[in-house]
Amino acid sequence: MGDDDGIRVNALKTTNDIVEALDDLNGARVTELAEYLDRPQSVVHNHLTTLKQFEYVVQEGNEYQLSLRFLKFGERVRHRSTLYDFAKSEVQKLAEESGELITLLVEEHGRGIYLDIGQGSQDIDYPAITGARTYLHCSATGKSILAHLPEAEVDAIIDKHGLPAQSSNTITDRSELDEELETIRERGLAFDMEEFREGMRSVGKPILLQDGTPIGALSVAGPVHRMKDDRLHEEMPELLRQSVNVVELNLNDPNIQ
Repeated sequence: MGDDDGIRVNALKTTNDIVEALDDLNGARVTELAEYLDRPQSVVHNHLTTLKQFEYVVQEGNEYQLSLRFLKFGERVRHRSTLYDFAKSEVQKLAEESGELITLLVEEHGRGIYLDIGQGSQDIDYPAITGARTYLHCSATGKSILAHLPEAEVDAIIDKHGLPAQSSNTITDRSELDEELETIRERGLAFDMEEFREGMRSVGKPILLQDGTPIGALSVAGPVHRMKDDRLHEEMPELLRQSVNVVELNLNDPNIQ
């Protein structure tokens, strides 16, 4: 790589870091971004000026925010997903039947991406939006996917992202996680016992292609006082099985691809 190529790559990385920081901070001033990224204010300002010129950020006084232009890209990507097309009606159906929060998760670059979220009548305040990224080892959907990936791929994901704690109940030990994934494979279900967020439990099930490849996972989540006993271990799993079965039948039917 020549010097000019290296400069362009560094510039692109800085731009990406600024976009990510604006998302993390929910908007920020130049001084705040420079401090957050440990970059000179002049560099941050120059990149923001370019992003504004191409309408990727908007400026409100001294504060910069990501623009709605990103919405177009996200929606186009989501609507290209066959899984989303087949699962979106089941996400809403599950939300109506359970009254709880429904998440459809896929894996990309070793992280979980919320492809769709359904809100039931008793929905909780959930810290996630469509398109947000999350770790795979700490949720019912994420563990459902990990349990059905090849071991080498699981190794690569953990090597890259680690097993950071999201709550005091998160599994952070590899041996313990391996045992959990084996249990998930045996019963076909994963449970999140306040591992992602204290006070919340969920049950998840993988969505598998005919060859066993996990293309995603569905989960039902709710507060501890509602997600317990038969409701957590029998009622919600049965609703999940029905919805996942519908999605898998459609995904694996060559006549409706």
